[in-house]
Amino acid sequence: MKQLYPPYKIENAQELTRLWVENMVAGFNLCPFAAPEINRDSVRYAIVTQSSMEEAVRGFLEEILLIQENLEEKISTTLVIFPIGWEDFEDFIELLMLAEDCMEQSGLEGLFQLASFHPHYCFDGVEVKDISNWTNRAPFPVLHIIREGQMSRVLSSYKKAEEIPERNIELMKNLGREGLIERFPPFADYINMYQ
Repeated sequence: MKQLYPPYKIENAQELTRLWVENMVAGFNLCPFAAPEINRDSVRYAIVTQSSMEEAVRGFLEEILLIQENLEEKISTTLVIFPIGWEDFEDFIELLMLAEDCMEQSGLEGLFQLASFHPHYCFDGVEVKDISNWTNRAPFPVLHIIREGQMSRVLSSYKKAEEIPERNIELMKNLGREGLIERFPPFADYINMYQ
């Protein structure tokens, strides 16, 4: 049975991000610990609608505090979604860097780490059109708060963990743009920008 998707609109950012995680990230095992946490219902999806840097960082820090105050069984990981005002990838990278600085200043380095996703994600030194960028492209800008201890436990039992990024890039190449759209139809709403 084909998955039904809500329209690609800001008000659907949380639902579309959840579906992206379930169908792309877990569905293709892009992240080795996604599926078990989805099954445990311990993944939190938080929306931060503030578009100024200061307010967006404040929203992010509130989510850091929340995950820190909860047991891993309740909130194992949080995807903080920024659907408004962060369409420019370079602006989003500034937000990521400031969030990382705040974590470091708060003494949270070693407890949490961040992964970042964006509709226009582009790795440094890689062409915008390169399919490898799609390993980090999501329907909306996202800062993913990951518990370091949990990640270490998962990776210690994962054979050849260092090969995960290369495996994911190879998967994107094999899928191609049409395969990506087939797997996650909302990608069609912006994928043509990079044809």
